Amino acid sequence: MNEREVSELRRRFRADKSNLTKICGCYVSDKGEILTQFTASMATMLDDEKEKLLAVLKKALSGGLGKNLLDISFPTKQVVEGAEHKLLSTLRDSRLEDEAAAGQFFEKAIAAVSMDTNYLILLAHDAYDVPFRGKDGGRFDEGSDQVFSYILCSICPVKLSKSGLSFHAQEQAFHNSKTDWLVCPPEMGFLFPAFDDRSTNLYGALAYTRNAADNHPDFIQTVFGAEPPMAAGEQKETFQSILGSSLDTDCSLKVVQAVHAQFSDMIQEHKESRDKEPLVISKPEVNHVLKTCGLSEERVQAFDDSFDQSFGAHADLSPKNLVDTNKFLVNTPDVKIQVAPDKRDLVETRVLGGVKYILIRAEEGVEVNGVPVEIQ
Repeated sequence: MNEREVSELRRRFRADKSNLTKICGCYVSDKGEILTQFTASMATMLDDEKEKLLAVLKKALSGGLGKNLLDISFPTKQVVEGAEHKLLSTLRDSRLEDEAAAGQFFEKAIAAVSMDTNYLILLAHDAYDVPFRGKDGGRFDEGSDQVFSYILCSICPVKLSKSGLSFHAQEQAFHNSKTDWLVCPPEMGFLFPAFDDRSTNLYGALAYTRNAADNHPDFIQTVFGAEPPMAAGEQKETFQSILGSSLDTDCSLKVVQAVHAQFSDMIQEHKESRDKEPLVISKPEVNHVLKTCGLSEERVQAFDDSFDQSFGAHADLSPKNLVDTNKFLVNTPDVKIQVAPDKRDLVETRVLGGVKYILIRAEEGVEVNGVPVEIQ
């Protein structure tokens, strides 16, 4: 799925746009015990309550693609005979009316979820009458030729609010505010099936994780029966590790600056192009960057071998997961230096008198602990 398709579905989760009529779910203790299983009618909710519930569900479609939103692919065998795919399809096809299937799903999900607080598993079904779009992107609401039927799952921690002191103006008096159990934004969730090319793709799904460093592999494996993709945080750490280890003594500041600059430029150009497809890079593109730094074929080959072992020879990675375009950090055991990304070239390394130094060009405006200083 691409950003436009995700955004199109997100816009469904407003009281005036949604076709949701009910939500089914269960309330689970921190020990994994089902405290209650329920079905909530949207028609009986107050508008404010409905908006808040839709906002919670919509959170499972938020964040960056490849970082918080992960594409899940089902092999043909799983679609044809897989128990996990069959259960998800039953939930979708029954519009959550199959209580036995819902109960079975809740049990599977609970077995794969670990939280230190009570939590809610929410399931919603929607039937989206997809409007036709012309070649110019124009929308024709009366030209729909398909209905996208899907389920959305949000798994939300439920935490006890803190008590406090409140002031009641009408009474002109202070009172203790009551504690209450509050539904928090989801930690994980998913969309099934995928909405690819604005059409139903039963061979795909979209998993959500609030924490990009943890994609909840047990949950993905249990719910989808699919191999979980590498988490964005793990991708970054792995890439940094193989870059340093494979280049060894040739992994200079110049090389890291070049990689950061090239990836940052790619991300910016992709953003400006408004390309609807996610930006990905492959091993050959990283190799090109390394070769422009003057690295030997031996070092580049060592990187290739490490890349294949860690990601796979034909892996496509999002550069957004590999570099932080908002900062450029230089760390030593004793000093941390943060440089504006577009000023990374102000930093260089030198060996003076046999001693290694990090040099930062500074013409004016130098401050130490807020005090302006002159460089003598």
